[in-house]
Amino acid sequence: MEHLIELRRRLMWSIGGFFVAFLFCFFFAKQLFNLLVIPFKWATQWAGLDPHKVELIYTAPQEFFFTQVKLAMFGGMVIAFPLIATQIYKFIAPGLYKNERNAFLPFLIASPILFLMGASLVYFFFTPMVMWFFLAMQQAGTDDQVQISLLPKVSEYLSLIMTLIFSFGLVFQLPVVTSLMARVGILSSQALVEKRKWAIVIAFVVAAVLTPPDPISQIGLAIPTILLYEVSIWSARLIERSKERERLAREKREAAEEVAEKPADASST
Repeated sequence: MEHLIELRRRLMWSIGGFFVAFLFCFFFAKQLFNLLVIPFKWATQWAGLDPHKVELIYTAPQEFFFTQVKLAMFGGMVIAFPLIATQIYKFIAPGLYKNERNAFLPFLIASPILFLMGASLVYFFFTPMVMWFFLAMQQAGTDDQVQISLLPKVSEYLSLIMTLIFSFGLVFQLPVVTSLMARVGILSSQALVEKRKWAIVIAFVVAAVLTPPDPISQIGLAIPTILLYEVSIWSARLIERSKERERLAREKREAAEEVAEKPADASST
């Protein structure tokens, strides 16, 4: 019963934090959406168009409202994630040893930082690149051809940028996951090296599934995934070396204790 009461308290804090962050993001939903449109404006500049004439549409009366709700939920989850992660850690921390808590805490801090790095890469580079690729498909109207212009819907644009942010943020968690698995002994650096060829193939398959059907975003997600895989190998090796040093230090300390105990036993006899 004490664990259930503790779990209820942690859930209440997490849900309350998300609800407050949701209300905050919903109040500033239009400003946040205009902030997300900035990469689209950069893409129009790259395409040689006027960035002040960027236009998005919605074709259903309720579409923009639900788009703001979706944006507020996404922003609320991002803002409330540190609080939610802290509540999860506080719930499981009493069941961990001190060395396990010390090992788990750096990964808890690294996870949101890596997610923000992936989101920043999407915002400042890949979203403008993807939109520039789509804008390049427009067709000017002449006597022989009709005019084809890109008029994205607000819901589809938000879904695109949210998908990219989620995909890159998820991929950037790869070093955290592999490092945790290496620390608990489930995974080794040698195993990661042996599976490198398969990892490259899987990286391109996952990129094709998670990103829009254009080569820029697919390659743009696959290449960082492969680089992060190499970082994971390096991180696993560091953890293995650290564990080996700890093992040697522990064996040396135990040997010293045994040597110290033997004279005491001899003197007592």
